[in-house]
Amino acid sequence: MNQSDRIKVKTESGQVIEVTVTSKTAEAIWILIGDGPHSSKCKLEPTRNGLAYAGSIMGRELIYEQSSTAVRQELARSDQHGMPRRRPR
Repeated sequence: MNQSDRIKVKTESGQVIEVTVTSKTAEAIWILIGDGPHSSKCKLEPTRNGLAYAGSIMGRELIYEQSSTAVRQELARSDQHGMPRRRPR
């Protein structure tokens, strides 16, 4: 996983925005919203049913519509290819 990895998340109003992934594990996905000094970091965690990841920033909910199973499979594939994962600081 490198700094240029991006995913699309949905806001509570239904708007889809592209964000930068700074770290991804099956337990949490850390994303960066915005660019430069006005960017904000957000932690997305699996929902109770495991069908998506959710988090909030400045009182707004964000949803990554990917199941925790699919994320685990993606991480397993990247581990097989020797791609290192970044951990949040």
